[in-house]
Amino acid sequence: MKTSYLFIIFICIPATLRTNDNLPNCKDALRDCLRTEVVWTRCYEDRIAICIPMTRMAIPNFYRWSVNSSNQAEESTNSGHRVHIPAHALQRSKRNDSISTDYVQITMAVLNSSLFKLSPVQGSRSGEVLGQSVLAVRVGDHSVSDLDQPVRIAFRNTNVTERGTCVFWKDSENKNGEGDWSSEGCITTLIHGEFVCSCNHLSFFAVLVNSNLSVDPVNAANLGYISYIGSSFSVVFTTVTLVMYTCLRKGHSEQSISIHVQLTGALLFLHLSYLLSEWWVWHEADGAEGHVCLAFGLILHWALLSTFTWLAIEGFHLYMLLVRVFNIYVRKYLLKLSLVGWGIPTATVMACRFSGVYGIHSFYMTGANNGSSTDICWISSATDSPGVVVSYITVSGYLGLVFLFNTAILSVVVVKLWGQRGKGRMWKDWATVLGLSCVLGVPWGLAFCTYGPLSLPGLYLFSIFNCFQGVFLFLWFLALSRKGRPEHSSVKDSSSQKMMETNFN
Repeated sequence: MKTSYLFIIFICIPATLRTNDNLPNCKDALRDCLRTEVVWTRCYEDRIAICIPMTRMAIPNFYRWSVNSSNQAEESTNSGHRVHIPAHALQRSKRNDSISTDYVQITMAVLNSSLFKLSPVQGSRSGEVLGQSVLAVRVGDHSVSDLDQPVRIAFRNTNVTERGTCVFWKDSENKNGEGDWSSEGCITTLIHGEFVCSCNHLSFFAVLVNSNLSVDPVNAANLGYISYIGSSFSVVFTTVTLVMYTCLRKGHSEQSISIHVQLTGALLFLHLSYLLSEWWVWHEADGAEGHVCLAFGLILHWALLSTFTWLAIEGFHLYMLLVRVFNIYVRKYLLKLSLVGWGIPTATVMACRFSGVYGIHSFYMTGANNGSSTDICWISSATDSPGVVVSYITVSGYLGLVFLFNTAILSVVVVKLWGQRGKGRMWKDWATVLGLSCVLGVPWGLAFCTYGPLSLPGLYLFSIFNCFQGVFLFLWFLALSRKGRPEHSSVKDSSSQKMMETNFN
């Protein structure tokens, strides 16, 4: 009899081992699902509900525990997430269980947002994912949706921003693993520095930040009209300026005029590439993520950097005229400035091109239907792209340096004008300061006023002044082209006034 029992035990042990081998390993669940031909998100949700930890050591970013279904459950992760699941959701998850038990199993996993591939369609939510982390939550063996009491997931606000939207991953109809972030069924609240997502279902959850603009659809449409109209006017007037310079130039022209014209050319490229980029995305919504959009993004980035560089050159040239008045001769001065003005942007965009940062960039506006979006061919906003770092360095950082330098030069001009102030010249001085502010690109500093309580007025002022900058430069060019009559002044001020008039020309 003992031999019989021993024989049965040796038969049952291999059978039990084979049964466990057929169940997926929790540690390898993600790797195995990514290798399958089916949609990996659905595969992973099913695997983590039935997988078995094959090791006693804790699996990184993987959490599992059992709770009584009659009580609510709350758990935290090492990545700063807190999940609160009401008893109603726990009971719904075990409604059809064949095994009668009061306990239910809860599984959570923290994944990198780069695993989720956005569908290349217009309106895709490709904003930056908070902390680059996505939280997967599964209760029991069945999906849970349409809950009367929502599940609450708290995300630590690592970016210290007040703009964020709770979203979940929604797979596309096809089976290529692509999908989109959706905020359907989720409500976003900011409590004590944390984003709290109250959702009526369980899925892959995340918070989209930084790409959301706190602009309602009406103001967003108004800003769009201002941008299109202003850029169109700038294209026309910058073209007229270049034609006038080419036709009216007689012999050797002033260095300042030549620098103004090159800045005008950079602005022409900027506004033209912006309009073409918008047009391409609008007409090619289904295939905008191609080589053409990449090229438009590169050209737009190059034109913007060229504009910033020539604004800095305008400030440098004015510094040479104001400070080094008697020692401003530089051999091949314009040639060297041209190499800097066009060479630095070209080298920068070529380096960025090999980094693969260009593509579709989406901006989101709050409003009805959980927000809307607008796309442009620019530095890509995809989570697996280094575009965020490139944008901060080459756009925000570069603009900040140019703005500080040119503002300092403009302050020196204002001080000198105040010292040269005479009767009847006040309005001319203010006109000179306003013209130089446009030439030096001071209104570009309004970009740093588009956050916080002044975001909406800052956006309007930024759009008006910078979209119509080509028109302002045309008026400045006309003012410089006219030969004004010399003003009579005292002997004491004649030399300094002559110097100032020469400098501003």
